[in-house]
Amino acid sequence: MDYKVFRTINQLAGRYSSLDMLMILISKKVRYVFMFVLIFMWFRNYSQKKVTLYAVISAAFTLFINTLIKCFYFKPRPFMERRVGILIPSKMDSSFLSKHTLLAFAVSTSIFLHKRILGSVMLGLSLLTGFSRIWLGHHYPSDIIRSVFIGSLTSTIVDKFPGALKVMKRKIKVSSCSNI
Repeated sequence: MDYKVFRTINQLAGRYSSLDMLMILISKKVRYVFMFVLIFMWFRNYSQKKVTLYAVISAAFTLFINTLIKCFYFKPRPFMERRVGILIPSKMDSSFLSKHTLLAFAVSTSIFLHKRILGSVMLGLSLLTGFSRIWLGHHYPSDIIRSVFIGSLTSTIVDKFPGALKVMKRKIKVSSCSNI
């Protein structure tokens, strides 16, 4: 089924030059939009600095997870196993996970958890990023879906962790005061 869905999307590559150019642009350049948004949020005000910091931590954490997984698991990219339409060259590393999609969802989910409107736009761009990776012939849909899940989950955990840390600090202070 994974290959069937991949083939349905990927067979459109090369038929519509304007869509091909758009998918290449999204795949290669949307990360700069994410960086611009994070820089803009950082300099906007204090509450947005927190969101930016969470997004950067989430992105770093997902890169670490991606590196760990790639050390222990290899899944050939679609063009390595079959004859598929490939619009731009790609690395010959593992197809699982999609680093582009991981990072896009890590950042956009972090933003979405605090800024719903901007986060929704960023999530839309993240979905387009994942779709473009299939269109270009670089990843299977299952790689994209798993990348969406891991990137979003990482951001959710990073967002919830500071709150848990504050609760633990309060409990430590209360318990140390009650021992006196």
